[in-house]
Amino acid sequence: MTSMFLTAAVAAAALVCALAVRELRAPGTARRTLAFTRDRRALAAGLVAAVLLAGPGWRAAGPGALAWAALVGVLVAALSGNGKGPVLRAPARETGARGAPDPV
Repeated sequence: MTSMFLTAAVAAAALVCALAVRELRAPGTARRTLAFTRDRRALAAGLVAAVLLAGPGWRAAGPGALAWAALVGVLVAALSGNGKGPVLRAPARETGARGAPDPV
């Protein structure tokens, strides 16, 4: 049972290390890679996948399967995300008739 947790932890750590290396090589890639965390549909898909896998996994392999179910849920969410997430920009300012900013 402990070995299942350990192998899932090693797999998760490898994914985090790969993300860190990509971020060091090209700043901003981690933000784009983790954009699925702001996508409700992707998170719902990952949660459904984790729950559906956790039940049979628990019966077949015990509590060690929960770590794998959580990892699978994160991977499903990452794959089902659209990669865009919500737009994180400041709201546009209104402009007057001639294109000049309206007085505030």
